[in-house]
Amino acid sequence: MGKPTGFMEFERQERTYAAASDRVQHYSDFVIPLDEPTLARQGGRCMDCGIPFCHQGCPVANVIPDWNDLVWRKRWREASEALHATNNFPEFTGRICPAPCETSCTLNIDDAPVTIKTIECAIVDRAWAEGWLSPQIAPKRSGKRVAVVGSGPAGLAAAQQLARAGHAVTVFEKNAKPGGLLRYGIPDFKLEKRLIDRRLAQMRAEGVEFRAGVTVGRDVMGAELKIKFDAILLAGGAERPRDLAVPGRELDGIHFAMSFLGQQNRRVGGEAVGQADILATDQRVVVIGGGDTGSDCIGTSIRQGARSVVQIEILPKPPEKENKALTWPRWPNRLRTSSSHEEGCERHWSVATKAFRGAGGRVAVVEAVKVDENLKEIPGSGFEIPADRVFLAMGFTGSAKAGLLEELGVAFDPRGNVAADYQGFATSAAKIFAAGDMRRGQSLVVWAIREGRRAARAIDQFLMGSSELPD
Repeated sequence: MGKPTGFMEFERQERTYAAASDRVQHYSDFVIPLDEPTLARQGGRCMDCGIPFCHQGCPVANVIPDWNDLVWRKRWREASEALHATNNFPEFTGRICPAPCETSCTLNIDDAPVTIKTIECAIVDRAWAEGWLSPQIAPKRSGKRVAVVGSGPAGLAAAQQLARAGHAVTVFEKNAKPGGLLRYGIPDFKLEKRLIDRRLAQMRAEGVEFRAGVTVGRDVMGAELKIKFDAILLAGGAERPRDLAVPGRELDGIHFAMSFLGQQNRRVGGEAVGQADILATDQRVVVIGGGDTGSDCIGTSIRQGARSVVQIEILPKPPEKENKALTWPRWPNRLRTSSSHEEGCERHWSVATKAFRGAGGRVAVVEAVKVDENLKEIPGSGFEIPADRVFLAMGFTGSAKAGLLEELGVAFDPRGNVAADYQGFATSAAKIFAAGDMRRGQSLVVWAIREGRRAARAIDQFLMGSSELPD
């Protein structure tokens, strides 16, 4: 805990943003951090609540009250050690995690939870600035080789843990640079890629080998990996976007969200786009899907100079405020407005897409209709939205099965994910494991890190008979 009476003495304070008119001019981070005295007071708000429900809310099992208390006491290096004991990449989660821990905080009963995410980010940023995060090189090598397919948060977390256990780890990534969704899915204004590169440098010093630009199942076959490696971890993510089977879907100007976002991230990173430009400049943009990916499309479109941005969501508008008596400490369904929404966007709920119409082979109109709470169309409620670009941000339906997964012969669960349990992470194929979105389906970065860490322990135990890696 922090100060026993801190939650009564100190009001909740959160990081602020640069003005929208300024931040939309660039793709860099725009969050304004809190100063050290303010952070200490925020850590001091952590109360002796008996049962720290924040533990329940945090997928990566952070020992949150411990490092809140250490920040209150200005013991920053110890706070970093406590934070890194459960999370390999808190600079990622401290920026892009939706903070279910704060939802579960006892103080959230009064809508004033401890600023856990802000404190987490401040701890790790301080640790890097002070030079506390040196590579953790294994004192001895095991002689075992592990292949990790995919370099998103699950693959990176597993690779780092396995390397620290003494195994020779090779990470295969089909894109030009490692990072997976962190690099090619999340805009730079939410997560600058220098943060990824800094961790990659640490991991290389720890012995992890990265082979980028290599598609396993095409450039390197799965059979070859099975011969060369003692274990294989599949961490390729959930890559099949949910499509929209309506008339006019074939028109130009309709794109999956990740095609659009990935292109812009490549531009910012100085990479070749590799295909025809997808730009929102001077376009009437319609984003279909109300989640985080849709929000990222909004912020990117605005930065590219879109003429207008409209977001539609088939589900009803959530309540402005949840009923805490019914939801706390669980994640509630309530209205969430992102920084991108605040930059300028028209939002509509309970709207289904009926068709796309176009002119000259390009989309020009989205035909929509209002639906009731059972998602049934309301007669006579049809309307049209002008559109030059449409971004489909409706989630994902699992991993691509063609290629590597078919070659390896792994089984799938009823949802189409690679079948592997949450304890052993072993698939139906010998010495092949799976973790992250490829195993559990589309989820949070923090869940991917947790799965990568647990899978690393399971693989270490498989290779050595026991494991000292944390669960």
